Amino acid sequence: MIAETVCSAVSAAGLGIAAITAYRKRFLAAARIAAYSLVPIGLVMTGVVEWLADTAFSPTAWAGFGVLGLAWALFATTRVVERRRGGTRKERRAARAAAGPEAVAPAASAPSLGQGGQGSRTAASRPAASSRGEDDFSDIEAILKKHGI
Repeated sequence: MIAETVCSAVSAAGLGIAAITAYRKRFLAAARIAAYSLVPIGLVMTGVVEWLADTAFSPTAWAGFGVLGLAWALFATTRVVERRRGGTRKERRAARAAAGPEAVAPAASAPSLGQGGQGSRTAASRPAASSRGEDDFSDIEAILKKHGI
C-alpha cells in the first residue's frame, strides 16, 4: 500500500515537472520527463510493485537470488578458465597433436649481427631470404635494424 502511494506521488511530481518544462517551450525534454514519470504508475498498475514488495520480504526468494548468483559466478569462472586454456578439451588435444614435438619454427633465422659502428648499411648486414619462411621475417628484421634493435 505504501509503495503504491509513493509511486503515484513520484509520477504526479514527474508529470508536474514535465508540464513546467513544456511551458518553457522545451517539448522534447518535457516528453522525455513525462515518459520517465509514467513508469512508476505503470509498474503499480501491472502488479510488479506488489510482486517486488512480496519478494523483498521472502527468505525463499532471497535464497533463490543467491542460487542464481552462484550459477552466474560458476558460468563466468568456467568461461574465463576456458579462454585462458585456449578452448575446449578437444580443441587443445587437436592443437597438441598438430604441433608435434617441435616447439621452434623450422625455418627460424639466426640473428644477424651487422657492423654497428658504420653509418651506412652494407649488403652483408641485410637479411638473406633464401626460402619463403625466412622471407616472412626479413621485413621484421629490417625494421628492427632500422631502429637499432
